[in-house]
Amino acid sequence: MRGISKRHAWGTAACTAACTAAALLVAPSVALADTEDLSAQEISDKAEKELLDAKSVHLKLEQKGPDTDSAEPVSMDLTLDQDDNCVGSLRMADDGGSLELIKQGEKVWMKPDLAFWKAQLPGGQGEAAAEVVGDRYLYGTTDDALLKDMAGVCDLNAIQDEVKDKSDDNTALKKGETTKVDGTPAIPVSGREDGKTTTLYVATEGTPYLVRATEKGEGTDSTLTLGDYDKPVPSKTPSEEDSVDVSQLQGQVTDKPNTY
Repeated sequence: MRGISKRHAWGTAACTAACTAAALLVAPSVALADTEDLSAQEISDKAEKELLDAKSVHLKLEQKGPDTDSAEPVSMDLTLDQDDNCVGSLRMADDGGSLELIKQGEKVWMKPDLAFWKAQLPGGQGEAAAEVVGDRYLYGTTDDALLKDMAGVCDLNAIQDEVKDKSDDNTALKKGETTKVDGTPAIPVSGREDGKTTTLYVATEGTPYLVRATEKGEGTDSTLTLGDYDKPVPSKTPSEEDSVDVSQLQGQVTDKPNTY
C-alpha cells in the first residue's frame, strides 16, 4: 500500500517527540536539593532522570511552521508505556487527515478518517480503503508492515533511547524565572543551537518532572507537553464488531512504493 506503509510519517512523529524532549538533556549526577536552588544544568539532569525512569507518560505534541507536510503529524496526543501499550490520536499537516490509534503489545488498531486515506492512497485507493473500513478500526498485529510502521510512534523506549543519545550534548543552559505550565509551578531551562532555542519546563514542586519542552526558531516550532508519569495506559480495545482485519484490504488497494 502506498504512503501509509512508509516509515516517514510515523518515524518523524516519534523522532520529533523524542528530539524535542531530549534536545538539552545531559547527564552528570546531582545531589538532592530544591529544584529552584539548582543550577540550570542540574535541573536538566534531574528532569532527564525522571523521564528515563518513567514506566509510562502522556505526550501532547503541537507543531507549526512552513516545513511541515501531509506526511508529517502537526499534532499528537498519546499515552504510552515501556510495555508497548499506547492509546491516542494524530493529525497530519496540510489536511492530510487524522487517525485514532490503540496498541496493546503486538496488537494494533487504527481508525483513519477519509482525508487521511485519500492523502496516503491516491488514485481512488483511499476511497476504496475507507469504504472497506468504514467507521471502524483497522486491526492487525505488528507482523503486518502497514501497522508495524504506524505503531512505531508508540515506542516510549525509543524516546528514552533518544534522550540517552543526547546525553553527551554540550549546549550551554540558562535558567529562567519560575512560571506555571497548566497550573503546575515550573522553572524554565533554555539553550540555543543551530538557530533554534529549546526550553525545558521542569516542575518545582514534588518530583522534578519535565512538564513541557518547546523548540522555536528557524523552520518548525514545536511544543511537547508531558504528564501522567507512571499512570497506566487505558487498556480498553475495540470489539470485533468495531474492527476490520487488515487482511480485508488485500485486493482493495494496490501495493506501490512510497514516493514521498
